[in-house]
Amino acid sequence: MTTQLGLPDTIQACLFDLDGVVTRTAVVHAAAWKEMFDAFLRARDGDSFRPFSDDDYDQYVDGRPRADGVRSFLASRHIELPEGGPDDPPDAETVHGLGNRKNELLLEKIRTDGVEAYEGTLRYLDAVRARGLRTAIVSSSANTRDVLRSIHAEDLFDVRIDGVVAVERGLPGKPNPDTFLAAACDLGVEPSRAAVFEDALAGMDAGRSGHFGYVVGVDRVGQTDALYAHGADIVVKDLAELGAQA
Repeated sequence: MTTQLGLPDTIQACLFDLDGVVTRTAVVHAAAWKEMFDAFLRARDGDSFRPFSDDDYDQYVDGRPRADGVRSFLASRHIELPEGGPDDPPDAETVHGLGNRKNELLLEKIRTDGVEAYEGTLRYLDAVRARGLRTAIVSSSANTRDVLRSIHAEDLFDVRIDGVVAVERGLPGKPNPDTFLAAACDLGVEPSRAAVFEDALAGMDAGRSGHFGYVVGVDRVGQTDALYAHGADIVVKDLAELGAQA
């Protein structure tokens, strides 16, 4: 049976990704990744370089912790760089240096254009909480708290598991399920009684491998079939579709 929220009636908690589910920042992340990688590849290979593509973003970067995204994409192009460290300057040709350069570009874009929330998601969050379900934000971003504060949504979540918390606890990022499992644990619910809401293929993989009770794919970019293939129980274009009362 499903509830008015469009979820199985066994679900007691909802675990939400940030970028692309709560906020319209996935496209900003994609633009920052492309700008950083294209500049790196052009400097390395000259004008004949093969640009970073939307498929590269979806397959190797989207939803993953920053350094994991760098490693995954570089491996796809058979490029090896020193690992470096988290404090590497953004001009360092290391895994962490490239990741820090991407983050600088991202923050510049956010400062220039601001952050916009998906109103359908905010209404759905209000409906979820009104019915007594607990909520968590689960994101690989180290900027999660600042982004939530900028849209006045921090109080919509009982638990926050983000890039900062993941480092503190030593949690591997998506597609591993550990960050979602940590959120469910902090909320005091079994994974089988929690629903995952994700727009990234890596997030779908995490939701399925963590044996969560329900996995909702949010299709913002026309990848419905891929979201189902990676484990979604249902795919919607906006969370408001899930419940007439949301």
